[in-house]
Amino acid sequence: MSNDAQDSAATVTTVLGPIPAAELGVTAISEALISALPGAEYAPDISMDRSEIFAEAAAALTAFRQAGGSTVVDTTGMFHGRDVKLSEALSRDTGVHIVASTGMGPEELLGGYFLTPQTNPPTPWPAEKFADLFAKEITEGMVVPRVERRGPAGLVVTAAARSGMTPTEESLFRGSARTALSTGVPVIARFGADPVADLGHLLDEGLPAERAVIAGLDCTDVDPAAVASVLDQGAIILFDHVGTETDGWLSDDARADLISEHIANGRGKQILLSSSATGAARGTEANPIGFGYVLTDFLPRLFERGVAEDAARGLVTSNPHTLLARH
Repeated sequence: MSNDAQDSAATVTTVLGPIPAAELGVTAISEALISALPGAEYAPDISMDRSEIFAEAAAALTAFRQAGGSTVVDTTGMFHGRDVKLSEALSRDTGVHIVASTGMGPEELLGGYFLTPQTNPPTPWPAEKFADLFAKEITEGMVVPRVERRGPAGLVVTAAARSGMTPTEESLFRGSARTALSTGVPVIARFGADPVADLGHLLDEGLPAERAVIAGLDCTDVDPAAVASVLDQGAIILFDHVGTETDGWLSDDARADLISEHIANGRGKQILLSSSATGAARGTEANPIGFGYVLTDFLPRLFERGVAEDAARGLVTSNPHTLLARH
């Protein structure tokens, strides 16, 4: 089979079922459809009214579609507000494809069950247990607590603490890589203290580098040499706070300069962009920048720097399409 035929046959798992990768259109690759800190549902000052949450998220998705967007990838994982049934309803109502994720991390945001040693002597959850947990959410459907499995996830996500990876987080990274290998989905991993070492945990499990995404690389304290190393190993880099210019993040002009340089050096197919925008937030501050910011506000900065339109638009079309396609 030719590469073109393989591309045309590739599918991506959305909350409403598989679709051809070519139908994804403009894709916001790493956003939060609903962002809620675990426990927010018990806070008396926070409204968890589902109709309110639906209305907020639907408005954000509709604005994205009106700006030319087609697909939103929700990378919040299992414990940060994911609502499978609500995601299905939002996709049907707005016409925007939604790709949901399994996975969890960093350790400080895990549920207590996953932090309780269940061996003697006590040890963190092993990678194989996380791999089994995540893989079933992809092959059998995401868990709707106490009800059923429903709607499979389309990727696995994880994260490490910025202070440095813990043993549990190493299990999460290795379990995520094993999940990707067994199911054909990619991994998006937010690095901890060392992006190169954290990528190494994924690659050590045999995950092809092109199926591994290292996120959070538009922080001001990231060593450019580390970014270069991630690229040299064939992995994907994700600048996932486009539009955020405070609190340790690069300015958009600095992002545009770096991305233009990487594209000029032939690395354009290894770059992804997102804003980590939120449709609705509870118990945590919303990022109201909008799912379409990269498309409408950031890509023009690349055009101004001489980046060809097809190369710039590939950052929100062909690059995420290739990543999300099941292998």
